[in-house]
Amino acid sequence: MSFRKKLNRLKPHLSTEQEVKVEDTKNLNEIPFLEQWEAEGVSPYYYDNHYCFVREKVFPIDHQYGNYTFAQFYHAVQAWNNSTFQHPLSSKGFTEGQLFFFDTETTGLGGGVGNTIFLLGYASFQKDKVVLRQHFLPNPSGEVPLYQSFLENIDYTTLVTYNGKAFDWPQVKTRHILVREHVPKLPSFGHFDLFHAARRLWKHKLERLKLSIVEKEVLGVERVEDVPGFLAPMIYFDFVESGKPDGMIGILKHNEMDILSLITLYTHLTFQLLNIDAKRTTTEGYEVGRWYAALGDTHAATETLSMAANGDEKDSLKAKLALSYEWKKQKEWEKALLLWEELAEVSNKNIAIESCIELAKYLEHREKNFDEAKAYCEKAMTILQEKMKIWRTEKQPQLEELEKRQERLKRKSKKS
Repeated sequence: MSFRKKLNRLKPHLSTEQEVKVEDTKNLNEIPFLEQWEAEGVSPYYYDNHYCFVREKVFPIDHQYGNYTFAQFYHAVQAWNNSTFQHPLSSKGFTEGQLFFFDTETTGLGGGVGNTIFLLGYASFQKDKVVLRQHFLPNPSGEVPLYQSFLENIDYTTLVTYNGKAFDWPQVKTRHILVREHVPKLPSFGHFDLFHAARRLWKHKLERLKLSIVEKEVLGVERVEDVPGFLAPMIYFDFVESGKPDGMIGILKHNEMDILSLITLYTHLTFQLLNIDAKRTTTEGYEVGRWYAALGDTHAATETLSMAANGDEKDSLKAKLALSYEWKKQKEWEKALLLWEELAEVSNKNIAIESCIELAKYLEHREKNFDEAKAYCEKAMTILQEKMKIWRTEKQPQLEELEKRQERLKRKSKKS
């Protein structure tokens, strides 16, 4: 039977509630295709009368993966340690070896005990090299050796994953419950999930945020002869039935690339977040600045938004407006006023309206200059009405608020 026909026959097994049922009847001394496995750096790990496979691969520190070498990851960690910026992805206080780049392959995308993890992969930095290890489940009876081999020598502080908070680690915890009486407990750790950072920085640029797309469009990683991830469950079921390693070796290499991409992605994100990346776009700078503003790190937000605010393109104007709010928080009124006065004259109607409103607020409440405040309020109304005419929209709540402000300012102006 051809491999394609086998894949088609095995498609029903992709159900998220389907668990591998094949029993292990192999004698430990008769592991099939062992020479082929060993040629790929894969060795059996024996425990409790069963076995799993472990693959180890070592990369030199100057290895280039995409736009970065692994040595630049050291620069990234050092940059965080030298920075005063506060961020959820900061590795300040960490050494390079304390980050643990982790990814899994499973029999489905659903949760629960019906979804089996058949591959646990990770990489870590050890002095002048990157060591990648993969723990592979050759049959359902091997889960105890799988988790024993994975957990017995783990020494890490923080996981680095791509959507691992929502998927990979919850799956590990679920499967670990089934064997926890026989293996070490899961250690506590921090977690850097890079998916959320990628979504924040590149959602405007990428239609989908799969790791393979981020690799190609952002990180400069080109996959050659890669096995598509969605085929992994079918290939695994075929392997369990046939024992032939060819397809699974392709999955191991796919998982290897996923893990190495996490190193490159963390390096790139760090250079973006710490204003090191000279090729960072204005849009990326604006998104980074907004992120710091949302986190409450005014110093980082101000520095980053100031860099993104140079220019007249749309995102530069948005950066200037966001920067004005950071100056407002710090009561740096002169700096905020200069930006609002500039932005009140731009062609972007939303930004101009917002800036006019801020000027009206400032003049009304701080300067008590009701006439000038009324002028900016009326200017905002005029721009808004033009916008409504262009877009043929009905009367907006924002216009009603401006009309109320206008009437209040008229009354205050008469009394003064």
